[in-house]
Amino acid sequence: MLDSRDAVLENLARIRARIGRACDRCDRDPAGVRLVAVAKTVPLEAVRWVRDAGVTDIGENYVKEIIAKRSTVPGTTWHFVGTLQTHTAHHVAANADVVHTLTPGRAVARLARRAHEQGRRLPALIEVDFTGGRAGLDPDGLDAFADEVAATDGLEIAGLMTLPPMPDVPEDARPFFRRLRDMGEALRGRHPRAVELSMGMSMDYEVAIEEGATMVRIGTALFGERPPAR
Repeated sequence: MLDSRDAVLENLARIRARIGRACDRCDRDPAGVRLVAVAKTVPLEAVRWVRDAGVTDIGENYVKEIIAKRSTVPGTTWHFVGTLQTHTAHHVAANADVVHTLTPGRAVARLARRAHEQGRRLPALIEVDFTGGRAGLDPDGLDAFADEVAATDGLEIAGLMTLPPMPDVPEDARPFFRRLRDMGEALRGRHPRAVELSMGMSMDYEVAIEEGATMVRIGTALFGERPPAR
């Protein structure tokens, strides 16, 4: 974990430059790529450093952290990027502005119900698993689940997310990002507002941008290596 404001902001400048270069390579406007700073186990002070530097999208994996940080770091959009669980879904509904990890099950039903009770339509992305062994929906089930989400009070289908297998080199992730992009294009034919593609992390975000990512989730490259949450 980096404990120096200057070091974190140097990383941020480097990431922004790399996002810009990736966009140049594929003739995209960098404004179309949202940097989601994943702040898992990151102290409030460091989150404020990047917020004050213009990063307004903050991602959290753990419910307890999004609850603790939201009220003390205003002016941000909070993204829940962790695994949805039934016993904490109501907290996600109350504290997240965007959810990246919809998969079929009771947790999504509870999330939707609580959001609807609060008068919200919570933007949410369906997590697609291309590996057969990680969290997420099997690609063959996307159309049916997307239709279900779109018809559910309390949720608004915003797009797709994926976690490819951990690459040895960034280029290894490209086929998975390309496949998600193709699925997103097909999905928009059925659900035109599902425009987001959340893909790419610290190691492979440039490749993800070249393949159409609209959100990149970056933690380690920004904040440094983090200890596990206690």
